[in-house]
Amino acid sequence: MVTGKGGTGKTTVAAALAIALATGGRRVLLVEVEGRQGIAQLFELPPLPYEERIVAAAPGGGEVRALAIDAEQALLEYLDMFYRLGVAGRALQKMGAVDFATTIAPGMRDVLLTGKLKEAVTRTGDGRRVYDAVVVDAPPTGRIGRFLNVTAETARLAKVGPIKSQSEGVSAVLRSPMTAIHVVTLLEEMPVQETTDAIDELRGLGIPIGSVIVNATLPPMLAGARVNQAELRRGLTRAGLPTDRDTLAGLVAEAKAYQTRLGVEAALREDLAALGRPIVELPALIDGVTREGLDTLARALLDAS
Repeated sequence: MVTGKGGTGKTTVAAALAIALATGGRRVLLVEVEGRQGIAQLFELPPLPYEERIVAAAPGGGEVRALAIDAEQALLEYLDMFYRLGVAGRALQKMGAVDFATTIAPGMRDVLLTGKLKEAVTRTGDGRRVYDAVVVDAPPTGRIGRFLNVTAETARLAKVGPIKSQSEGVSAVLRSPMTAIHVVTLLEEMPVQETTDAIDELRGLGIPIGSVIVNATLPPMLAGARVNQAELRRGLTRAGLPTDRDTLAGLVAEAKAYQTRLGVEAALREDLAALGRPIVELPALIDGVTREGLDTLARALLDAS
């Protein structure tokens, strides 16, 4: 699962991770659970229906399929699977009862979403798992703990029946070595703080934590360089550029501000290192998030593995 503060690029990282895991001929399912259709936008596709569709090929013959889980459709599937209410379930849908049920019990949505994830992870065909890996574009850090723990709470409250057994099964998968929660951040104060808070919360819940993925990094410039007007004047002169006082003063101010920012980023890297999880840095995509850019990130993830 891939989580992160909004704006850190978690959907992009989730897609790149799916491509990386599919490399070499494997089949990977990329799932979103928030109804944003972010995967479709990323791959420039129409909105995804509630079915698994191929969205990308990976090097070596692998494939990435995608699924946008809809809570209402997941509930109908659940009613049919456990209570044989296929036709009756669709009748409930027409009456609006399905939407009513998930509205009055908001936690039910997360139970259904995580239940569908568990089904995809454990599904088999021809004696083997259908998917080599399932990658989830999960809710953001502010909601990830509640999302992942809802099935454990449901299993505790439900005493008997399919709901209890289903919730216990989902909770077991989420807390097993099959699962890892990767947290995406930027080298900025707020995302790093939310990353720290999320990891503390997930540890408290017993959820396995994977890597901290630092997205959109740039190679440092001017690190340790002396920045003064004399040095700048010599460089500008060699380049045939203006060396008036205002230009020099402005460039010195910008260079020193940038060096200060490098110091802040170094401190943030130390904060992330203190979390005790592997750290993977991904490069900024100068040309934006394109398919070539996703492949670049996928290669970086493979190199770090």
